[in-house]
Amino acid sequence: MLKFDEFNKLIKDFSSIADFLIIYIEEAHAEDGWAFKNNVIIKNHRSLEDRKIAAQFLQKNHPLCPVVLDTMENLSSSKYAALPERLYLLQGGKIIYKGGVGPWNYHPQEIRAILEKLEQKTKRTSK
Repeated sequence: MLKFDEFNKLIKDFSSIADFLIIYIEEAHAEDGWAFKNNVIIKNHRSLEDRKIAAQFLQKNHPLCPVVLDTMENLSSSKYAALPERLYLLQGGKIIYKGGVGPWNYHPQEIRAILEKLEQKTKRTSK
């Protein structure tokens, strides 16, 4: 939850220079798969409707950006090696930051540092 709050703070602080998006991918720790004890009870998604219902758990945390669903073929997850979670920063259609695999290597502060530099650059060029 702490890192989700940190992500929401990024959105608040940098929405003037960046667009944010969460792609809800396949469940990494589904109850009927590789589950943790005392985790949210979500089963493997068998349909887009299942994925939509599971994403409602995320919506309860009130993300400050749009949440979209990955396809049932897991195209976004596969393309961006996102399972179980990962941060990316794109500029002009190119990846300029690829975070480590979460949750242990999920570091929103790294995105913050890059966005602060981009914000400074934007301020200098707009003068």
